[in-house]
Amino acid sequence: MLLAGPGEVPAFDRFQVAEVVPDLTTLLDRASTAFAELEISVAPTFIGSVARLTAITEPLWWAWGVVNHLMGVGNSPELRAAHAQIQPRMVDLGLRIGQSRALYAAYCTLRDSPTWATLPEIEQRIVGNAMRDMELAGVGLEGSARERFQALERDLAELQTSFSNRVLDATKAYSLLLSDPREVDGLPASWRARAAAAAGGDVERGPWQVTLDTPSYLPVMEHARARQVREQLYRAFVTRAADGELDNQPVIRRILALRAEKATLLGKSDFVAVSLAAKMAPGASAVDALLAELRTAARPKALAELEELTAFARHHGHIGDLALWDVPFWAERLREQRYAYTDEEVRPFFALPAVLDGLFAVLQRLFGVSVRAADGSVPVWHPDVRFFTVHDGAGVRRAAFYLDPYSRPADKRGGAWMDVSRDRYEARTPVAYLVCNQTPPLGDTPSLMTFREVETLFHEMGHGLQHMLTAVTRPEAAGISNVEWDAVELPSQFLENWCYDPATILGREGRPGLARHWQTGATLPADLFARICAARTYRAGSTCLRQLYFSQLDLDLHRSPGADPLAVQRRVASANTVIPPLAEDRFLCSFTHIFSGGYAAGYYSYKWAEVLAADAFGAFIEAGLDDEAAVQATGRRFRDTVLALGGGTHPLEVFRRFRGREPQVAALLRQTGLT
Repeated sequence: MLLAGPGEVPAFDRFQVAEVVPDLTTLLDRASTAFAELEISVAPTFIGSVARLTAITEPLWWAWGVVNHLMGVGNSPELRAAHAQIQPRMVDLGLRIGQSRALYAAYCTLRDSPTWATLPEIEQRIVGNAMRDMELAGVGLEGSARERFQALERDLAELQTSFSNRVLDATKAYSLLLSDPREVDGLPASWRARAAAAAGGDVERGPWQVTLDTPSYLPVMEHARARQVREQLYRAFVTRAADGELDNQPVIRRILALRAEKATLLGKSDFVAVSLAAKMAPGASAVDALLAELRTAARPKALAELEELTAFARHHGHIGDLALWDVPFWAERLREQRYAYTDEEVRPFFALPAVLDGLFAVLQRLFGVSVRAADGSVPVWHPDVRFFTVHDGAGVRRAAFYLDPYSRPADKRGGAWMDVSRDRYEARTPVAYLVCNQTPPLGDTPSLMTFREVETLFHEMGHGLQHMLTAVTRPEAAGISNVEWDAVELPSQFLENWCYDPATILGREGRPGLARHWQTGATLPADLFARICAARTYRAGSTCLRQLYFSQLDLDLHRSPGADPLAVQRRVASANTVIPPLAEDRFLCSFTHIFSGGYAAGYYSYKWAEVLAADAFGAFIEAGLDDEAAVQATGRRFRDTVLALGGGTHPLEVFRRFRGREPQVAALLRQTGLT
C-alpha cells in the first residue's frame, strides 16, 4: 500500500500495519541508494540539486506521512510498534541529507554563480531556506560534534513520539462514572444523552460517563452545578500524563536538555535562537516586545474581569474566592446573563451539514472556488470520514480534502489540525487532511456544533486553503511548505472572522446562511446572532493572557533548560495569570504543542499570526462588508497573495502585496476589545 506513491491517494481500505515496516524499509533503501548517487553527481543547478533530491525523497516522505497521519487518527499498539521500528532510520536519512557536504556545496556554488540572479524568486527562496535548514541540521559540524548532533536528533524524535503517546494514553485511561442525578445537574440534555450512551445508562437516571476528551470535559466545567465534580475533573485534567508509567515529567526535562545541547552545538545561545532562525519574527527581542505590548493591554483587563466575575458569583451564592474549576462555570453563567443565550440554545442552528454548506458558500464568495462532495470515490480510514473536491470558476478540479470531524478518544488524539496528504507538483492537484474533534452525532441527530466548534472548523479550513489553492508548482514551496511557522496561522485565524459575518451566518439576497435549525430549517434569529457577536470580546483580557502565558512559558523553558520546569512555570504564571496554578498542576505534561508538535520555542506564533490575521480582515472592513463587489475583489486579492504564494515568497512580502503595507498591532487590539 505505501509503495503507491504521492501521485495517488492512500489505499486506506487495504492498509495493513504488518506492511508498514517492509514497505518503508524498501522505500528507505531505494532513497538511500539514490541519494548516494546524487552526492557523487550533484550539479550546482536547481534541477541538478533541489529537483533531483525531491524526486528521490518524495515517495518516502509521502509514505511516512501516511503512517504519521494514522498515528493521529487511528492509533494502535501495533502501529506504534511499527512506527518506533522505522523512525530511527527515517531520522538517520534526514540527518544524512541535512548534513550532506556535497549537497550544501552545490547550493553554495549555485548561490555564488552568475546564474543565481536569473533564477525565479521561488527557486532562490527554496535554495536559500534549504541552506539555512542544513546549517540548523549541523552541516557545518565535524567529528564528535557531528556524531553527537545525530544522536540528539534520534533521541529527540523518539522522546517527542513518546510524549504524544503518553498524553493520548493518559486521556484515554481516565473515566469518571457519575451515578447520582445531582452530579449532572445543570448539564445539557445533549451531553447527558451522550454520557449515558457511553456508560450504557439511562439519560435521566444514569449512570453517565465523563472523560477528559474535550466534548465530554468542557461542558462539565462550564455547566455542572456540582462543584466537587468540576474540581475532581479539573484536577485530573491538569495532572494528565504526570505519574506512573505515563509520567511525562522526565521526558520534558530530557527534551529540554537535548534541545539546549543541540543549540550549543550549532553555536546558538539557546533553542529559542535555533527556532527563530527559521521564523518570520526578526529575533527574540521582537517577540518579547509583542508579548509585552499585548500583556500590558491584557493583564489589567483580565484582573478586572476576575474581580467582576467574583462579585457576580458571590451575588449568586458562591462563598469565598473563585477556584480554577469555578471560573469556567461562573464565566458561562455571566455570559448567559449578559448576552442571554446558551450553547444549547444555538446548537440546533449549527448542524454540521448546514455548517459545511455555509462554509463552502464563503469559499465561493471570497475565493471563487466551489466544493463538491465526493464521498465513496476514495478509501477512508474511518466511516465518519468524508471526501470533497475543490473546483475553480471554470469547473476544473484544483484540489481535494478529507474531513474527519468527530471525537474518537479511543484512538484519535485530541485537538484539531490540518495536514498534507499530497503536495501540489506541477499539474498534480494537492490533497489535505482536515481533522477536528467536535461533538459526534447521536442516533438520528446530526452533529450539533457549539459556536466554538464552528470557529474551529473554519480555522482548519483556512489552513487547508493555503495548501489547496497554492499557485506554486514546486512542492518544496507549494502551499504551507517553506512557510515560516509564525506566519502559517494567518489564513486559519483570518477565516474565523467570517463566523461573525451576517451574510455568512444569516444569509443574503435570498441565499440561506449556515445557521439553520436542523429540524425546522428556521434561520438563527438576528438578535441572537447579534448577541453572539457582542460576546466575541467577552473576557478578552483573560483569553489573551492565557495565550501569552503559554507563549512566555514556552520561551522561558527553552531559555533555561537546566531549571526545574515546574519552577519556571510558577515564575511565568506569576506575571501571566490572575489565579495561580495549583501546586500539583502538571499542565506541561500534556503541552503537546511544544513537546511533540511543531511549536517548540514558537508557541508565540499564534499571537504573531493573529496580528497578521486581524489586520488582513481589516482590509475587508475598510472595503465595506456590505459592498459585495468590494468583498469579492478583496477576497480574490487575498486568494492570489496569501493563499497562492505559499512558501515561495517571504510572508512579510506576501502581506505587503495583499495589504499594501506592513502589519500593525492596532487591528488586533481593536478586534479583541483590548484598546
